[in-house]
Amino acid sequence: MLDARLTVHPSLQLGPIDRRLFGGFVEHLGRHIYDGIYEPAHPTAGADGFRRDVIDLVKELGVTCVRYPGGNFVSGLRWEDTVGPVESRPRRLDLAWHSTEPNTVGLHEFSAWLEQVGADLMLAVNLGTRGVQEALDLLEYANIPGGTELSDRRSKNGRGKPFDVRMWCLGNEMDGPWQLGHKNATDYGTLAAATARAMRQLDPAIQLVASGSSGRAMPTFGAWERGVLEESYDVVDYVSCHAYYAEKDGDAASFLASGVDMDRYIEDVISILDEVKTDKHSSKTVNISFDEWNVWYQDQYNDVRRVEIGDWPVAARLLEDRYNVTDAVVVGGLLISLLNHADRVTSASLAQLVNVIAPIMTEPGGPAWRQTTFHPFAQTAAVAHGHAMRVEIEASTLPTSAFGDVASVDAAASYDGERVAVFVVNRHLEDASRLTIDLSAFELNGNVMASGIWDDDRLAANTLEAPDRVKLRENSSVRWNGSTVTVDLPPVSWTVITVTRTGTEAGA
Repeated sequence: MLDARLTVHPSLQLGPIDRRLFGGFVEHLGRHIYDGIYEPAHPTAGADGFRRDVIDLVKELGVTCVRYPGGNFVSGLRWEDTVGPVESRPRRLDLAWHSTEPNTVGLHEFSAWLEQVGADLMLAVNLGTRGVQEALDLLEYANIPGGTELSDRRSKNGRGKPFDVRMWCLGNEMDGPWQLGHKNATDYGTLAAATARAMRQLDPAIQLVASGSSGRAMPTFGAWERGVLEESYDVVDYVSCHAYYAEKDGDAASFLASGVDMDRYIEDVISILDEVKTDKHSSKTVNISFDEWNVWYQDQYNDVRRVEIGDWPVAARLLEDRYNVTDAVVVGGLLISLLNHADRVTSASLAQLVNVIAPIMTEPGGPAWRQTTFHPFAQTAAVAHGHAMRVEIEASTLPTSAFGDVASVDAAASYDGERVAVFVVNRHLEDASRLTIDLSAFELNGNVMASGIWDDDRLAANTLEAPDRVKLRENSSVRWNGSTVTVDLPPVSWTVITVTRTGTEAGA
């Protein structure tokens, strides 16, 4: 067994953990909306058509804020189609996913669903095929209390009080050639800045997210961020990051080290943000909204671009990845990366929530179940409160083809005054690691608990036939001696360890 050491000290705080770090993403794509969250004929559905079993699972997952309605979908969206009497709403062809959108679920319905889930709305505007005026119209419809044509129309459509959306995305992945209305950095930055200025005249308190690169591997990465921010830095609050990871060609070692790539991505963007801040002699700090991140096997799904021309289905089975134990460990590792940058990443969205590269799966007329990736997200969202802490790790290294030598153990920690939570991944494919955590600087004398995800079969997954094959497991090896914790980390594992004061519950 390998050895690793970790020190957490109460004085080494990164910054407060913004609850929006545990956001999600819902797009009109595949079976996410229809046959996912919305299925009127389902036995658990309420009068509003939403599945109550799915609502319960989303609440258990712990998402705090949901980005909506896209994604690529938003770049062709006419928001007016999504409001008013459902029977009068037009059916539209969605070019992003070669589908038909019936607009049965729109802004009002989705907002009502979010109220049941207990999450805030993060709304995206279409800057692909539309522009400043349409964004202003949507903002007026959503946020103005009344007395104008659009706010009164909202009331007429059944919502007297405003939606009061606080966070808005200025388009989506506008650097991507696949995006409707794709632009170069200067043109997009100019449009984003004009839209931001106009929206702030209507509602000065909103927060705005400029569209960053679609991924760190994009050939324009870096130059795109600089070009966009040169035009918009003074009028936006965030720039977005998007990243997806997958095991490729059997290279599990590199896949398990995906957090290394996320760390570098975040740090590269922070450097660019701070360079632009300096160049502009600005006192303002722009942060990161990592509003798309997940494991996604993009080369293994029934690609929408291979759908036969002329076939525009409603709610086809698209992007329905089945996640295994290794995928869950990687998701846990990516959460560690987000926590370790909580001073600058103050919003993030797991992409997506139901059926589409999702932690929750459903079957029409049948059950809903948790994928393996559900567990690290739910546990992290439940116990990562207070401040993110700087951690000092001593661990052996592992060779990877993608990232060189990486630490075999990675970790993050949080402290809320009553509980220290430590989140750990063991990236080693074969060897366990005995981790010693030095907490001697804290006054802790209560309960210690450890649980996590691991399995003898790292490819084990939850399915319709075996929905509970992989569960959160108690790690009975954990020991507390009053100042340090020791715990044995199985190979390919994610673990959360909590230590509390006497009288404080150790779990969620």
